[in-house]
Amino acid sequence: MLRWIGLVPRATPGGEGSEKLKVYDIDPMLGKFEDHLEYRYRRYLEQLRAIEESDGSLEAFSSGYDRMGFFVEGGKLAYREWAPAAQQVQLIGDFNDWSGWDLEREAFGTWKLILGDEGESPVPHGSRVKVRIQTPHGNWVDRIPAWITYATVDANTFGAAYDGVFWNPPESARHEFQNARPKPTPSALRIYEAHVGMSGQEPRVSTYKEFADDILPRIKASNYNAVQLMAIQEHSYYASFGYHVTNAFAVSSRSGNPEDLKYLIDKAHGMGIVVIMDLVHSHASNNSNDGLNGFDFGQKEDDNYFLSGEAGYHQQWDSRLFNYRNWEVLRYLLSNVRWWLEEYNFDGFRFDGVTSMLYHHHGINTGFSGNYEEYFGLSTNVDAVVYLMLANKLIHDLVDGGISVAEDVSGMPTLCREVGEGGVGFDYRLAMGVPDKWIQIIKHVPFEDWSMGDLVSALCNRRYSEKTISYSESHDQSIVGDQTIAFRLMGAEMYTGMSALEEASEVIERGIALHKMIRTITMAIGGEGWLNFMGNEFGHPEWIDFPREGNGWSYDKCRRRWDLADATHLRYKSLLDFDAALEKLEEDFRFLCSPHQLVSEANEAKKVIVAERGALVFVFNFHWREAYEGHKIGVGMPGKYTLALDSDADNFGGRGRVYHDAEYFTTPEEGGFNGRPCSMQIYSPPRTVLVFSRVDE
Repeated sequence: MLRWIGLVPRATPGGEGSEKLKVYDIDPMLGKFEDHLEYRYRRYLEQLRAIEESDGSLEAFSSGYDRMGFFVEGGKLAYREWAPAAQQVQLIGDFNDWSGWDLEREAFGTWKLILGDEGESPVPHGSRVKVRIQTPHGNWVDRIPAWITYATVDANTFGAAYDGVFWNPPESARHEFQNARPKPTPSALRIYEAHVGMSGQEPRVSTYKEFADDILPRIKASNYNAVQLMAIQEHSYYASFGYHVTNAFAVSSRSGNPEDLKYLIDKAHGMGIVVIMDLVHSHASNNSNDGLNGFDFGQKEDDNYFLSGEAGYHQQWDSRLFNYRNWEVLRYLLSNVRWWLEEYNFDGFRFDGVTSMLYHHHGINTGFSGNYEEYFGLSTNVDAVVYLMLANKLIHDLVDGGISVAEDVSGMPTLCREVGEGGVGFDYRLAMGVPDKWIQIIKHVPFEDWSMGDLVSALCNRRYSEKTISYSESHDQSIVGDQTIAFRLMGAEMYTGMSALEEASEVIERGIALHKMIRTITMAIGGEGWLNFMGNEFGHPEWIDFPREGNGWSYDKCRRRWDLADATHLRYKSLLDFDAALEKLEEDFRFLCSPHQLVSEANEAKKVIVAERGALVFVFNFHWREAYEGHKIGVGMPGKYTLALDSDADNFGGRGRVYHDAEYFTTPEEGGFNGRPCSMQIYSPPRTVLVFSRVDE
């Protein structure tokens, strides 16, 4: 019997009972779109029920890797592939000198082969493998198995295609996890976004083991509690940043093998760091020779991983778009979710390109104004929404405290509400408009003309009861053609003016001060979680440029200059130390997960913003010249306060103008001050942020 989760009775004019999704209680404006939301939820329940009736449970349905690709059945090695349009299918590889072994056609478009005797494998570990398919047109093509878990390329042959690899190492060579997932999952994520391949200092592709041994300790020392790994799924084009996935179940072989990645995740867990994977289910590479697109022979949609015609192509990304309504596509994608959670112990995912999934127009040439009509109508891709609801249910069913983050720029309501309430089920969405706002301000508005009200409005503009990951910049702003905040603020002077042994120029001093303020105010009032891209914490100069023909296949700008952050005579070290202190402040006071957020002052004349977050009071002075002695600020709680963080401290590259041992006592305000019951007086130097904490006595 179907159980209607998350529904409560609602009285109707006729007196008959009906059911109501809880999302309406949170946002009554959604009531106007009840038909759409009810239809969406009904479609989800129908799909879930069909899965449960067919396979017994969502968990069983999502374990497709136990019966697809290479698997063991009755003690024998077997291989199965979904290729309903094929006339014949053969397995080829090193193990049979690339001469085809025939698969037998089964029901529902699958083909199967039993290999060898019980307990024996005619396919040795590490063998190169492919599947040879006779297409509906009669020609034969060689493809990498859709469910392959490892794929490699001959690095010595330019332009060589990838080969699938049968990964089945002996027990002695398999990584055994020593550390459980950190529990409980952090209530406020401080995410370190990282790309393993470009994480090293040397101009080459770095490895999973190098990242584990060299970079994870840096992340831990900087007080982050989560690492988000990009470009994990295999992608034949390195410069795609991992977003043109060719083999969804395979670890990117440039940085090592599956056991190496497990070593990385295990070590992170041992440090108390949760590991989030950048998961690409919004599209797939259009490569045919080594990608899933190679299984498209022009057959009908029911027999295809992708949509037909123009609907199956993303014109801006030059990639293929999944058919989310197809039964086997759902099995493939949901099994992919489970594979990374259970085989590698990932703690959750950041879903890439969610906006493209949510709408048939993919967000192309669409400006979202916040009008609800834009979210719930004929342009909504309900098939994709239902898939995301199933994926989020699966994540939270499989992993206690599992993490799910949506990369969505549209702001769709209900995206981050629980599936049982009628939401899509994500835990967080990325605040994608905030980095664009910082670029617009820095690039087009003179520093002295920055509007405090405009800043506050942009940072606080998010949906009530739906959590957001805030960030001032990510990998997107670091790619060639764009600029990091540090480089926008300081430009070419970063090459010559970052020595701490000499007086800083006006540009460098201003840039360092604003870099700290921008990151702090974004974290303080911009969301319920925080994200930083690898290297931006210390103002990494220049941009990221992957090796390509246009730069002579150079790795020079596809690495991280850790030597700059480690050099005590350079100002990068001061930015690194400040960011570590900021992350530690959040760790100690847990202000990101506090529901209390209030901006009591946004003074345009003085260029001052005063904000409360959790138990802390943040005072930002964006004025380029004025220091305020005895500056009076409103405070919510009476008592004694001390300085918890000072961006102007000497060790953070500041001028050390604030006395750190001072105590600040509040004064009650009859009628209130700036809407607060108390006030206190402080000294606020120009271009600084001071953070005060109340002392319990």
